[in-house]
Amino acid sequence: MPEDRDWEAYKVPPTRTPVSERTTSVPNPVNYFQTAFNYVLDAPVTLVREWIEKWQSKNKFYYYHQKFRRVPDLSECLEGDYLCYYEAEAQWRRDRMVDQQIVEIVQERLAACKQREGPNQFQNCAKEMELLAQVTKAYQDRYGDLGYHGNARTCLMKQKHRMMEERKAQEEQQS
Repeated sequence: MPEDRDWEAYKVPPTRTPVSERTTSVPNPVNYFQTAFNYVLDAPVTLVREWIEKWQSKNKFYYYHQKFRRVPDLSECLEGDYLCYYEAEAQWRRDRMVDQQIVEIVQERLAACKQREGPNQFQNCAKEMELLAQVTKAYQDRYGDLGYHGNARTCLMKQKHRMMEERKAQEEQQS
């Protein structure tokens, strides 16, 4: 590296950036508007938000772990007890959603196993296939043929009819 550097090629930047001088004595209205906005709108909202966050950090509530108590089945409700009917219907809907999620999870496990195993999927994923067959059969037995607008009453009637058919088949088999 040469000793005599070319100082004109690499100029050193100025040590201070010059400040632009104000040419008018009239204050900028944007500054007043910004200050008013900060004190009138932003400060109270920020104060309330911080207070809510502080309160919520003490009382943590997890929505995804909400546990409902089990309510009586529709068959256990007294006649004319509409509150019991409503609770049984809500319980049935929750149970149906849980059963749907179980079927979806088992399907996802089977799909992952098939993806992982490739050509050996029939040998190595037999357990998952059997589990899926059991889960879908149970779901179909309970909720099949109800349609989108199925409810707890029609599901109960379907189960009652299925039990009566099974009982008739047993009696015919015994005689």
